[in-house]
Amino acid sequence: MIPKAIVSSRREFLKNTGRIAAVSALAGMAIPRVHAAESNTIQLALIGSGSRGSGAVADAFSSPENGPVKLVAMADIDACQVQANCARLKREYGDKVDVPQERQFVGFDAYKKAIDCLNPGDIAVLTTCAAFHWVHFSYAVQKGVHAFMEKPVTVDGPTARRMIALGEDSIKKNLKVGVGLMCRHCQARSDLVDRIRAGEIGEIIAMRAYRMHGPDGVLGPVSAGKSELLHQIRHFHSLLWSGGGSFSDMLIHNIDECCMMKDAWPVRAQALGGRHYRGDAIDQNFDTYAVEYTFPDGTKLFLDGRFMAGCHEEFASYAHGTKGTAVISTNVHTPAKCRIYKGQNFAKPVFYSMILYLSSPQDFTTTPMRLGTMLPSA
Repeated sequence: MIPKAIVSSRREFLKNTGRIAAVSALAGMAIPRVHAAESNTIQLALIGSGSRGSGAVADAFSSPENGPVKLVAMADIDACQVQANCARLKREYGDKVDVPQERQFVGFDAYKKAIDCLNPGDIAVLTTCAAFHWVHFSYAVQKGVHAFMEKPVTVDGPTARRMIALGEDSIKKNLKVGVGLMCRHCQARSDLVDRIRAGEIGEIIAMRAYRMHGPDGVLGPVSAGKSELLHQIRHFHSLLWSGGGSFSDMLIHNIDECCMMKDAWPVRAQALGGRHYRGDAIDQNFDTYAVEYTFPDGTKLFLDGRFMAGCHEEFASYAHGTKGTAVISTNVHTPAKCRIYKGQNFAKPVFYSMILYLSSPQDFTTTPMRLGTMLPSA
């Protein structure tokens, strides 16, 4: 809770705070045609009105920390998508959705019209496929609005360099950006970071991460009446140019939560990948991935990904230390079920669940950890 004596309005808080998490970024704001200039309501313009965009807006409305939030504009390249999701959000959230037809924009320039509905200090929610992020973010920075941006942020080296430069421009303007790396907003993972930094597993010497499940992002044939371009944009998981492929979009969470525990970013990577016969399925993804990341101190992160039916499935990340082992995640994003073990063989867990003990009480050698609970995020 920020005292009123320190922060006169939520707009001033967004203007002056040193950082903003993705959840806080989705806080809502106001436009001149709808509210007075001094309104403390934060308004949103949704750029990309698919399921991720609608989910991001729902998170903004649902978070108890956000205060007054209103969606005032939507943009997409598909008119049916804008209309259908606008109607659904209106049914679910009532007056928090104020997007009449004249503020439902369609086309490749629709993002400009939607962002133009905002005041400086409002928030643009950028949830199109990653290929367009740098274009949309550039305009948001130009207009002086904060941004929530879904991951992945970029799809290749050139756009990554553009985005880094735009990030530097946003800092100069004191604008804030939240990115949809939701593991950063998990209480259990935050607790685990604290315990690792307190030395409970000693120095991290290696990490392992796995995401293995059935095929994802298969392109398939173009639907009747749809353009090839629209089809490729809608199925961005399948293509490197539009979404960066399944690797960037899916495995990023495991990579990120490991970097979170290590409190560092890799400086080198070497990888293998391969494709298997899948009949008529067409996309640009590999079916298997294996990456060895190296951190500045020489510590390794070994990442394995596989998108094949009928094989062993696993979604988990682990950290190995000189004193013990930590489970960072187990079976999807939430609940994380973070826990610490005394040795390297995952025996005698130092773990407490709100429901049951996974081991006898005498095995507990430190303060119990809460079961993983995700905070609202995109």
